[in-house]
Amino acid sequence: MELTPRELIEAECRRRGKAAVLADCLALLRGETDLRLLRSVAGRGADKYFDGEEHHDTYWFRVWAMRGLLWSWDDSATAAVIGAFGDEAWRVREMAAKVVARHLVAEAGPAVAELRDDPVPRVRAAADRAVARLISAQA
Repeated sequence: MELTPRELIEAECRRRGKAAVLADCLALLRGETDLRLLRSVAGRGADKYFDGEEHHDTYWFRVWAMRGLLWSWDDSATAAVIGAFGDEAWRVREMAAKVVARHLVAEAGPAVAELRDDPVPRVRAAADRAVARLISAQA
């Protein structure tokens, strides 16, 4: 039975500690592409990227890293999340906005607000939710 992303990250946090999983997420966001890092946040789905073939969808590494931050958050990842708002892959931007919404990352407020003008509707929707949650939390 395949674990959900949340279950995978929570299991890794129990096994190796939240700090180790957080470090893996940040390493992937910096561009590291080690299979061990990927498996810690993506599971066996990451194996296809090490089949010797060329892959053009490696932005998933950053998506998985950002998704990992949904379940292994620490404020030390704030700068990485804000940096992800400029990612070329819309799924990374969308996931970064979801992280802001889930963890109420107030420091990211101005930057996530700018994503409300993103060309991709799903990114705009995630940014709208993040801004609404940040405003609601301050009220």
